Amino acid sequence: MHRPIVHTLDLYFHGRPGTIASYLLPHAGGAALVDPGPGSTIPNLVSELAKHGFKPTDVTDVFLTHIHLDHAGASGWLSNQGAIIHVHPNGAPHMANPEKLISSAARIYGSQMDFLWGEFLPVQEDHLHVVQYNEYIHCTDLTMKAIEAPGHANHQYAYLTGDICFSGDIGGIRVNGLHYVSVPMPPPEFHLEKWRESIKHLQAEHPVRIAPTHFGVYDDAEWHLAELANNLDQIEDWMEKIMPSDPPIESLREMFVDYERQRAEEAGLSLADAEVQQIANPSFMSADGMQRYWKKYRLTNL
Repeated sequence: MHRPIVHTLDLYFHGRPGTIASYLLPHAGGAALVDPGPGSTIPNLVSELAKHGFKPTDVTDVFLTHIHLDHAGASGWLSNQGAIIHVHPNGAPHMANPEKLISSAARIYGSQMDFLWGEFLPVQEDHLHVVQYNEYIHCTDLTMKAIEAPGHANHQYAYLTGDICFSGDIGGIRVNGLHYVSVPMPPPEFHLEKWRESIKHLQAEHPVRIAPTHFGVYDDAEWHLAELANNLDQIEDWMEKIMPSDPPIESLREMFVDYERQRAEEAGLSLADAEVQQIANPSFMSADGMQRYWKKYRLTNL
């Protein structure tokens, strides 16, 4: 199986290493990026590109796993440099006109919105490519395959080329090279059953390497995806014990933060590693996502 060259660009989100990555794939006509990160890290993205001999204008293609701010915020800026932005059909309208996306995020982040995520520019429509399920996208000698992968978001693709899967957030969160994979479940689109099916679809592709945006390239994709599926099962068990009592959201957040802290301790994570894990995947946001999922999809089936 072909093993393409992949460079991990650490975007040093607010000075913290190892939390948000962009992946650089050189090709005969320039370079492609997977998930360029938020607008707030554009200076770091430019610096990281330069380390590998590239300028922003050398980036011909940007592959978005999904349109959340930490993955896609720099896309409009890159389209202004000439890049084509490849995105899921459900995400494309928000990239052309991000006003609704920005206002929704602002309700969550409030006064910290601009500080955390920076400017989210619209993508020029003539630089926007709406990717279809199972589509192969060719960038000279680089070919990427799009795999529909809902569960974390309904506008999520994973991308495959050669032996590697760029999993965005559907492949979970894994930092500092650890053997520990957590499940990011923010509202409003977390859906456990869809996520489980997405894992099966990725496993059927048999990647050797996996590259979650948070964070890094790992050579054990088979183990990683199996561990993610196992953790999803454990979270389902936890929900089935906790959610029938309908705890207030503040209590649910506290309980899930404690649950994730205990899991991290049992896995042998240091306090520093656990902190990075929480920056990449805040447990309180997953509690909100679980509550919405439970009330929308599970209560009706009880």
